[in-house]
Amino acid sequence: MTAPSPVISVSSAADRVADVQRNTAETQISVRINLDGAGSAKLSTGIGFFDHMLDQIARHGLIDLDIQAQGDLHIDGHHTVEDVGITLGQAFAKAVGDKKGIRRYGHAYVPLDEALSRVVVDFSGRPGLHMRVPFKSGMVGGFDTQLAFEFFQGFVNHAGVTLHIDNLHGENAHHQAETVFKAFARALRMALERDVRLGDVIPSTKGSL
Repeated sequence: MTAPSPVISVSSAADRVADVQRNTAETQISVRINLDGAGSAKLSTGIGFFDHMLDQIARHGLIDLDIQAQGDLHIDGHHTVEDVGITLGQAFAKAVGDKKGIRRYGHAYVPLDEALSRVVVDFSGRPGLHMRVPFKSGMVGGFDTQLAFEFFQGFVNHAGVTLHIDNLHGENAHHQAETVFKAFARALRMALERDVRLGDVIPSTKGSL
């Protein structure tokens, strides 16, 4: 008898998923994403408030997100937060593929009580970050608010996106951060939506992104 052929699972071209690992002397990180998910999240970075912010990306971006990170938190959170941004950016670049049929641009305003933030994103293929967030406190829980910039810088460098982040109002650093991450999620959701009028076309006059 001929042995049965092995079953091989092949993702369809429509699947926008990615699985990326990053292992260094400072961090060990695993990221799994589904850009067309339902907003489920499985998060463990060792920094509670950072997990809370990553959860906003999943919930409000409707992205299934699984991030497991172990880092040198006995030093501080810098390497962990930055490397999660890098790995998440790599996962986005892999999952979005050639960008055919996406809207490409996304923007969102999100309020939380006295705080209001605006985020605009372009899946341009060119990394760029403008971030103006005057945090009112240096720490929120165990999260150093300076590391928000490092997270987004790592993300844009490896996702190949242009990102503008502005906190327009805010007196509470928790509220400031949460509006930033929620607006980021909503902007991603808009930019990554499939444009039925565009069809299977790359949204650029150059023909590539």
